[in-house]
Amino acid sequence: MLKEKECEMAKTLDDIFNEDDFGLLDSSEKKSVIKTDEDRLIESFEEINSFFEKNKREPLTSSIAEYSLLAKLKEFRSSENKKRIVKPFDRFNLLGEVEYETPSIDEILNDDELGLLDSDGDNSIFEFKHTPQTEKRAKAESIAQRKSLSDDEFAKYEIMFQNVHRDLKSGRRKMLPFTDPETNLKQGNFYLVDGILAYLESSRAERVLKENKTGDKVTRTDGPTFTIFENGTVSNLLFRSLAKAIQKGGKLITQPIDDIEKDLAVNSGMVKEEDIESGWIYILKSKSDNPEIKKLNNLYKIGFSKVPVETRIKNANKEATYLYSEVSIVAKYNCYNINIQNFENLLHRLFASVCLDIDLYNADGRRFIPREWFIVPLEVLNEAIELFVNGGIVNYKFDNEKNILVLK
Repeated sequence: MLKEKECEMAKTLDDIFNEDDFGLLDSSEKKSVIKTDEDRLIESFEEINSFFEKNKREPLTSSIAEYSLLAKLKEFRSSENKKRIVKPFDRFNLLGEVEYETPSIDEILNDDELGLLDSDGDNSIFEFKHTPQTEKRAKAESIAQRKSLSDDEFAKYEIMFQNVHRDLKSGRRKMLPFTDPETNLKQGNFYLVDGILAYLESSRAERVLKENKTGDKVTRTDGPTFTIFENGTVSNLLFRSLAKAIQKGGKLITQPIDDIEKDLAVNSGMVKEEDIESGWIYILKSKSDNPEIKKLNNLYKIGFSKVPVETRIKNANKEATYLYSEVSIVAKYNCYNINIQNFENLLHRLFASVCLDIDLYNADGRRFIPREWFIVPLEVLNEAIELFVNGGIVNYKFDNEKNILVLK
């Protein structure tokens, strides 16, 4: 009997587990649900990514849900530590450039405790014998710097970007393929660059003589720009670099197509067969011998003519609008689809503070007050006309103390 009992007690572990009819010995591994701070940050940023991927824009203040996401995005941008954590998950470059601390070569070599980087072997494979070495590239003349704007600095631009999104949604603006940078890359215009709206506030690009790879010299437009992105960053990309970025995967955003802006728009700079030639915008300088006129620097007349400017000013010395004197043509622009009355109203409103204020008399002693003559630097006039034509002038005002155009 004792031996039978000993046999019963001598059961293997497998026997014990197999005879567990009530599942008393079953055990399921419990997974930890504790999230680290980094996990929470990444999940929070992924919410912003998902919103941008779905709506093709950053969150706005139009609803509580969007406002919450916008607050989170601003918090990420304001914290360098948080940006470093989530930057690898920034699929839409919402955070801009992020700097990481990179150890020096000496630090890496000194930290090689296991000697993995030691090499006493044959290094001949790194010696160029039968293949030409790549020539060292010259340092870039200008490296584009991109930095974040403060909330106060970005506030005025944020409103502009919100208006553009609203115009695109309503159909007041369109997205068109971007071609011919020399014609269509202009300050005051909006563009889509890598899925992000960009505003070209200013450009110092000019025609320069360059030598290409074949040794031939060619003339092309290039120079730094001041470009604002809707993610709150600003860049001084070169003109040609910005153009390539837009051409690669971007779009041109047209100006609003209604009211005054419709009359000033030139179909995003591309003249078509159905466009109507309006005439010429011109800038004139007076040749008057009147001492009151001669002593004024930067005195110019801006006007509009349906006939060639040369024909329009043929009898300038007999007309009050030309100060009863000969004039010289400083610049003229052939324009399309412009409403003359709207153009003149905008012109006088913009430069009202520097309009010529002087009483003149003709040969018969009749008094007249000249109009469309303004005391303003020529480069500002050219900039204003370009903004008039592309519709961007509605976002600017003239600072008569600094003699420049500034955003409203």
